[in-house]
Amino acid sequence: MDPQLYGLLLYGISIITMGGIYSVLALGLNMHWGLTGILNIGIAGFFGIGAYTSAILASKPDPNRFGGFELPLSITFPIAMIMSAIIAYIVAKICIRLRTDYLAIATIGIAEILRLIAKNQENLTGGTFGINVSRPFQDLAGPWNHVTFMCLVLAFVLIVYLLCERARLSPWGRVMRALRDNEDAARALGKNIDHFRTVAFVAGASFMGLAGALSCHYIKYIGPTSIEPLQATFLVWVMLIVGGAGSNKGAIFGAMIIWLIWSASELFAWNLPSELAIRAAFIRVFIIGFVLVFMLQYFEKGVFGPRKGEN
Repeated sequence: MDPQLYGLLLYGISIITMGGIYSVLALGLNMHWGLTGILNIGIAGFFGIGAYTSAILASKPDPNRFGGFELPLSITFPIAMIMSAIIAYIVAKICIRLRTDYLAIATIGIAEILRLIAKNQENLTGGTFGINVSRPFQDLAGPWNHVTFMCLVLAFVLIVYLLCERARLSPWGRVMRALRDNEDAARALGKNIDHFRTVAFVAGASFMGLAGALSCHYIKYIGPTSIEPLQATFLVWVMLIVGGAGSNKGAIFGAMIIWLIWSASELFAWNLPSELAIRAAFIRVFIIGFVLVFMLQYFEKGVFGPRKGEN
């Protein structure tokens, strides 16, 4: 195959794979905000917990840190989800009664605490050097290892989407939407508000942990720079807003479109004149912000957001 064509093929596979990983993240956030009205700005924290958990369990032995058990992904992925769910349950027990704005501040603080722990606990997380891991299917030739991992990610996207849709359409989902729209009315009907919100918070966080584990093994590395709020929180919110909060289809659509634009903006930014290329990171954020404002001019509630009369 022509090298240039082969490179374009791998680039396309990479965009779909990372778009799929972000789709899982956006579905988790939709469980929080779109379905329940929980304003979680600490996505990076749960993403990082899942990534580090899987990396510690699946990586090769290292005398300088804990872990290196070389466990298969069939074990590390569920444990990554469970660890994210446990931390989310603890956070929920402390913070879930807070008002929306105070809850947002609390989740930001918790995510930063987790990031600083990851940065400084070298005997557990590798500190600033992070943890190197292997990508599954590496023994396959040519592009097939990339294609196979992409299919694995898309399979997880489908599973998470079906679970979220089932939850949304269930009696539990109807209660969650009632909480989102009018918490006082739901409380007056005798609903246990804290219990329902805790369940939704834990479920969404477990999906974020799964996305972290997938990302870690795709990139083959996890470190403090991998869980910066820009890519692990800001982008996810933009994806959900563009796709439409409350819509699982919208979460996936927004993730794929915004990741495509984010990836394309990197090529655009680095081809600018040198005096502008050094500001490439800021230019990329500006492009995403412009896209967000432009989309909201035409789709106030997102492309797949609820229309008038819909719930």
